[in-house]
Amino acid sequence: MKPTFPEIIFVTGIGTGVGKTIVSAVLAEALHADYWKPVQTGVLESVDREIVQNLLSNFESKIITDSLEFLHPFSPHYAASLENKRIELSHFTLPETGRRLVIEGAGGLLVPLNDTHLMADLIKKLNVPVVLVTSSYLGSINHTLLTIEVIKQKQIPFAGIIFNGNPFFDNEKIIDRFAGVSVLGRVAYAETINKEFVLQQAAILKSRLQNSYIL
Repeated sequence: MKPTFPEIIFVTGIGTGVGKTIVSAVLAEALHADYWKPVQTGVLESVDREIVQNLLSNFESKIITDSLEFLHPFSPHYAASLENKRIELSHFTLPETGRRLVIEGAGGLLVPLNDTHLMADLIKKLNVPVVLVTSSYLGSINHTLLTIEVIKQKQIPFAGIIFNGNPFFDNEKIIDRFAGVSVLGRVAYAETINKEFVLQQAAILKSRLQNSYIL
């Protein structure tokens, strides 16, 4: 019997700029899930929840306001310090929703929230499984496998990997072989990211997930 796909997932990445926001939008569209970003930095430049909102086509998903927002596009701990603030784990509680929930982190697992806690500690507090976004480039095998090792060491529930962008040689094959974790799917590369693209990618991802999970 197929397992049930998690009701709540936390989307993290192997680094900054690997496509967490686009993948989060695709997941929210595929699952008709709500979206929440606990910490948003760089609001002077862009806000990820607005990007996701503009990419969704379904009328069920709700965009939940970020718990904390900071002006400057730096690591959360430093962005907070520039405003004479400190991020505490107690600032975060899972929002109540009657739908699935896609949570998007800031940066990777070991991004600092303050001088004692990392993003991984927030995930542990929320106690939700991680979806890891990896982008194929020279060095991404190492970055991906290192991140998976951290997930395992910290005993964080792991839903699987989503590859973002075009394949790079045999990266995916090697990562799959050495990581021994579930590959949930891929989000294709596109020069223009819009609603049509997200809707198309969501249909592909949903079809793949339905082969392995009860949605």
